[in-house]
Amino acid sequence: MVLTGTPAHGQPAPVELCTVEDSELSELSGLASDGTRWYAVGDGGSSVQVFVLDPATCAVRGQRTADNDPYDVEDLALAPDGALWLADTGDNRHNRKDVALHVLPEGSGAQLYRMSYPDSPHDAEALLLDRNGVPHIVTKEPLGWAGVYRPSQPLDPHATVPMERVGSVSLRATKTPGGPLQGSTGSVLVTGGSVSQDGTLVALRTYTEAYVYRSPDGDVLEALKGEPVRIPLPDEEQGEAIAWEPGGSLLSGSEGNEPIRRVSGADGNAADEPVTPSVPPGGDADQAQPATEEDGMSTGRALLLAGVVAALVVYLVGWRRRRS
Repeated sequence: MVLTGTPAHGQPAPVELCTVEDSELSELSGLASDGTRWYAVGDGGSSVQVFVLDPATCAVRGQRTADNDPYDVEDLALAPDGALWLADTGDNRHNRKDVALHVLPEGSGAQLYRMSYPDSPHDAEALLLDRNGVPHIVTKEPLGWAGVYRPSQPLDPHATVPMERVGSVSLRATKTPGGPLQGSTGSVLVTGGSVSQDGTLVALRTYTEAYVYRSPDGDVLEALKGEPVRIPLPDEEQGEAIAWEPGGSLLSGSEGNEPIRRVSGADGNAADEPVTPSVPPGGDADQAQPATEEDGMSTGRALLLAGVVAALVVYLVGWRRRRS
């Protein structure tokens, strides 16, 4: 992994807005915004529970719930029709036979959709829901390129739908401080994602950064093949939540009942430093492929020992706070 640490030129620093004090959101893992309300979800609990927050105070103003019993919800997306999509995709022990999506339409109730990976179990904390309602799951890989998966056929509430791997994303390590891991490894672990309301902007986050990709035609995969703009999100305890606001700002949130922060101009009006996708280990810079090219190469070979240690820490952290 190549170490880089220069902030995006002219990028405003994240600004604290308000603090999420509700104890049920101490493990905040997903955020969404419709411009007047924020929606937040934690990764614990035995039922589907989304909290509606007041953007002015971060106070809980309501809930959207369902009786579904999730395993480990890790991200949240707001669809154009107002439905909330919860990514029940966490798997620190890599032993789940399938993962799930819980879809809460406006009103009440929920629909459960099960999906399976085509290769092996993965821990995943990022959901990218495109403007056509197609979910893309991005995995969290300490030793390799994060996989991008999506259903290979329409979702079916009565059957487990197989997914297909449609790409991968590799992010360069940085020196931005923050996160639960020592060193730079946490800066490449994908912990959340968001697609803008019009589908033209895609954001992925790690414990310490946000990466913004442009997609004028609304194609998530094409967006991830481009060169992202890197936005440092320093000093968050365990940053896992990211959300676009309709006006083009990004919201960032962390576990630990920390403040929600906003990065204004994240849509490109105030950030202009592209980040070139990293070259696959052993590859030629002149032959580097886009970040979603399926090559399966590891980005951590140069720091293999550090990566193995980081993977063990990730496992232990997750094991302590998640049910078996």
